[in-house]
Amino acid sequence: MAEIEAAIFGLRRVKLLQGLTDEALERVARVCSWRRYEAGKAVITRSSASRDLFILVSGRVRVTVYTASGKQVTFRDLAEGETVGEIAAVDGGPRSVDVLALTEILVAMMAPADLHAILRENPLVAELFTRHLVQLIRRLTETVIELSTLGVVNRIHADLLRLAIEAGAEPMGSCLLSPAPRHADIAARVSTTREQVTREISVLAKRGLLAKHPEGMLISDVNALDRMVERASHDA
Repeated sequence: MAEIEAAIFGLRRVKLLQGLTDEALERVARVCSWRRYEAGKAVITRSSASRDLFILVSGRVRVTVYTASGKQVTFRDLAEGETVGEIAAVDGGPRSVDVLALTEILVAMMAPADLHAILRENPLVAELFTRHLVQLIRRLTETVIELSTLGVVNRIHADLLRLAIEAGAEPMGSCLLSPAPRHADIAARVSTTREQVTREISVLAKRGLLAKHPEGMLISDVNALDRMVERASHDA
């Protein structure tokens, strides 16, 4: 009983399951397989035969792909309450990404048949799931446009702005990114080198837009960064 109660408590934080009763969450907890992964371990690989939906109950993961030459392209980092593996769970096709545990994580793995049953029986969850997939498509579209039309410097600006927005930045204020994003991680997201990211962050710091902070990186003027990204997008 204690294990089920703990599972229900963890599932309450999952965005796609908002609005479910404790009874419904208990059913979800029982149909899922639960597993812990250590930091640095592969959670999903593109060659995996599994088609389960992975529900991140605790910890953080990185969604990425590796090219044939071994180059890493990072899509996004996910934290507790988020999900990954939706596409394969819906269409039964092969995995499209690799997922790496950044910290120790606890995941609940839901088989496609159980996911489809929950979506049929819970209109609210079905609506949240649909909106979630739409957001993924929008973000992928934005990424393709940025990679196709913006220069490296502008892509770095856009990535920093996205991090600020995800951190809850106010348009006219400053924003603390804690911990500070690693230059190599930014480079992997925008398809450039770590050295290029380091150079541009140094330029932004000299302009007063970024500053070091004991707890991370401070974006001093989110509005100015937003204007730079918008101007570059219009000029593209």
